[in-house]
Amino acid sequence: MEGLKKDVIRHVVSSLGSDYASKSAYNYYNALALAVRDRLIDNWIKTQRSYYDEKAKRVYYLSLEYLPGKSLMNNLHCLGIYETARKAMSDLGFSLEDLAEQEWDAGLGNGGLGRLASCFLDSMATLGIPGYGYGIRYDYGIFHQVIEDGKQVEQADNWMRVGNPWAYERGQHLFPVRFFGEVKNWTDEYGRLRHTWTAGDTVLAMPCDMLVPGWDNHHVINMRLWSARSDVEFDLDFFNTGNYLGAVEEKIFDEKISKVLYPSDQIEEGRELRLKQQYFFVTATIQDILRRFRKKHQDMTELPQSVAIQLNDTHPAIAIAELMRILLDEDLLDWEVAWDICVSTFAYTNHTILPEALETWPVSLLERMLPRHMQIIYEINARFLREVERVARSEDCGQLCHRDLDHLKQRVSLIQERPIKSVRMAHLAIIGSHSVNGVAALHTELLKARVFDDFQRLYPQKINNKTNGVTPRRWLWSANQPLSRLIASHIGTGFVRNLDELTQLEPLAADPAFREAWRAAKLENKQRLQAYIKRKLMRELHTEHLFDVHIKRIHEYKRQVLNLLHVVTAYNRLRHGQAADFTPRTVFFGGKAAPSYFMAKRIIHAINAVAATVNADSRVNDKLQVVYLPNYCVSQAERVIPATELSEQISTAGMEASGTGNMKFALNGALTIGTWDGATIEMAQAIGPELLFIFGMREDELVSLRQHGYNPMLYYHGDEELREALDMLRSDAFSPGQHGLFAPLVDNLLHGGDRFFVLADYRQYLGAQQDVGRLYLDQEEWTRRSILNAARMGFFSSDRAISQYAREIWDVAPMAGLQNGKGA
Repeated sequence: MEGLKKDVIRHVVSSLGSDYASKSAYNYYNALALAVRDRLIDNWIKTQRSYYDEKAKRVYYLSLEYLPGKSLMNNLHCLGIYETARKAMSDLGFSLEDLAEQEWDAGLGNGGLGRLASCFLDSMATLGIPGYGYGIRYDYGIFHQVIEDGKQVEQADNWMRVGNPWAYERGQHLFPVRFFGEVKNWTDEYGRLRHTWTAGDTVLAMPCDMLVPGWDNHHVINMRLWSARSDVEFDLDFFNTGNYLGAVEEKIFDEKISKVLYPSDQIEEGRELRLKQQYFFVTATIQDILRRFRKKHQDMTELPQSVAIQLNDTHPAIAIAELMRILLDEDLLDWEVAWDICVSTFAYTNHTILPEALETWPVSLLERMLPRHMQIIYEINARFLREVERVARSEDCGQLCHRDLDHLKQRVSLIQERPIKSVRMAHLAIIGSHSVNGVAALHTELLKARVFDDFQRLYPQKINNKTNGVTPRRWLWSANQPLSRLIASHIGTGFVRNLDELTQLEPLAADPAFREAWRAAKLENKQRLQAYIKRKLMRELHTEHLFDVHIKRIHEYKRQVLNLLHVVTAYNRLRHGQAADFTPRTVFFGGKAAPSYFMAKRIIHAINAVAATVNADSRVNDKLQVVYLPNYCVSQAERVIPATELSEQISTAGMEASGTGNMKFALNGALTIGTWDGATIEMAQAIGPELLFIFGMREDELVSLRQHGYNPMLYYHGDEELREALDMLRSDAFSPGQHGLFAPLVDNLLHGGDRFFVLADYRQYLGAQQDVGRLYLDQEEWTRRSILNAARMGFFSSDRAISQYAREIWDVAPMAGLQNGKGA
């Protein structure tokens, strides 16, 4: 402890240039972070050396998003010095928890995609998998959400404004990134046609490393995040002539690339910037991978034996064309050799079955910005379609039939002709990878049967399932200390590394004393959330209420509207005196809507309007409250999830790829109300479907209903409570003085086809919620189920998921000495 205290004081003085006697929380947080980083970097250097010493095959995880949350507490826990730090800071006059409040959530992602990526890096580090995460170091996050007059307002998420003590900026290692220009053809000494891309613009990519420690094993990996730097600096001629803006204009323009995650694609400039971001991070990453590879290898055909590249969704898919360009144009390999290297190196994870979410880029934009890559994509497509024709005409083509050959080629082609000629990035990722995986059993089956059915027939062994998981280090041990301490006191701490050990809790579910202690841990977390809400929103909560939580990205398929209709119906029953047996509950909503997503933003407005009405009504507000949590983020989730008792996972069946929020809630003892969708299906199978509140039509039933003609108006006219709730939303009941404010939501359901079957599932959802209320009154049985939910979540560890990726896709083994969690 004394050593840590000395290091903190040293950093206050030497690194921050301040007087250690001045008790600034900002200074002492940063000094503590730097002292922790010192301990991480020593282990990182040893880890990197061991990769070279053991000639380890390395994994490169490419993701446009990461959501690591705050780093201080997680790093202290992983290093095993949390208690040491707590006591040291107490001696110096600070609460460790107060110091942690100084840190901002890293604005590097948006939702589940980024949080999954961070869980996977945590598991790679803990399991000893030699790996790296690659992405972009955004100066600004997606946006900071505030609620004004019930509406979402986007403000700049300037998470970097006070610096980031966890990052190492590697200004000495810059990689050039080229755009536009032209392609010149030439013939080599063997008469083969070759190509040289002469770029018009160049930007520099600077690496910034954030360290990711394993749990108690001295193994530290890193996220390498790229920051854009101009290759031109201050123009003195412009300045001397009085054109001050022109002096730095080009520098500012170049560095926009890494300013913000997901610039708006509603205008041409935004679409161009998004594509620039993707190529910027991909080419810098490939250059860095090859730099590292070439330290020990000369033969490029050895790349797949030394390197595995995982594409997290389609955002990095242009990496396939980029590696081909380097192999063809710089290493001068033949096409067949280069293509075999590419396919053997890349693997692709799909995260959606929604057609509108499968990324495409206009050919015209690619031809202008990346002309050589577009040529390569055309050639990949031509060769692929010739292979499709060969397979389709073969005797063992199965369902592929040469009579449908033209249509088949149109469906699988990399080039989509309508509505505008575009490149299908998912098709490029499938063709250019040796493995394509879904992220839950149902999701993968839908990929095979519906979304990529043609590719499944062409490549019957390529599409596989890797159900997602979450890290127990952050999402149980760090986020939920009251529950973790209770569990550890009965079964030890082995569950932090091996989540299957939670099964030892099952017999304890029958122990009244343990159930009482379990409830006490939940109450402690509810009180912690209560204090947070009071501080942030000036609202009082009733901790005796059932805490019913629906937090995730706001999207129509996630059906926050269905939950809202239940709230309105419960409100109506209470004010009409028809709910004498109603179980008091507080319903929490949280999540961000994309700035250009009109319907999602209107949903947020409706939730807040209903909340204002319900919470102000003295007839009901002792039994029903509604809370919208602004700016949902990782650190907020770490407060909300441990306090949750009912987890809302009510997406339309067949629409959610996996979900990982569902796993975090159950791991922390929340019971799930949900549809037969995503990984909730596998959770029900592992936990026992009788321990969840499953409702609604299944995916095949919805397909049948759609085929036979789904008429939402039949549900509206046939259900008096539904009709009353919808009419109240459409009228001014929740928006006095703003006539028709929420009519678009209702009209979208009644006259817009109700694409996500909200009305079809409404009545079953209400029935399931009544079951929830009845069970909650029996606290002994509720607690028993809560314990069993957590006890049976072992399969849903990201450690299990990463172990499967390592064995079945990457062909990578843990580093020697780290398999059991120890090593240098």
